[in-house]
Amino acid sequence: MMNRIMYRTTAFDSFYNSLNNRAKKKVDYVFEHIRTEKNVSTKFVKNLTNTDFYEMRISVDNEYRVILFAIDDDNFINANEIVLLNGF
Repeated sequence: MMNRIMYRTTAFDSFYNSLNNRAKKKVDYVFEHIRTEKNVSTKFVKNLTNTDFYEMRISVDNEYRVILFAIDDDNFINANEIVLLNGF
């Protein structure tokens, strides 16, 4: 079982606070999965091609919420720390 540390920027907190309760609940569910599981499905996490950034895609009410983040390793499986940068 992993225990990744997630850091939040003020830009991310502004995005998160703008979400309705249903969306927050789904985001929190995905966060818990990412924190505790070494391998995470590409359904939730994907590397952005030719960058050091990743996106987390969360489907809520037939809409996607996308959260941009960075990690402390070249490989997500080995990452111990995540910085949540922003969302839209």
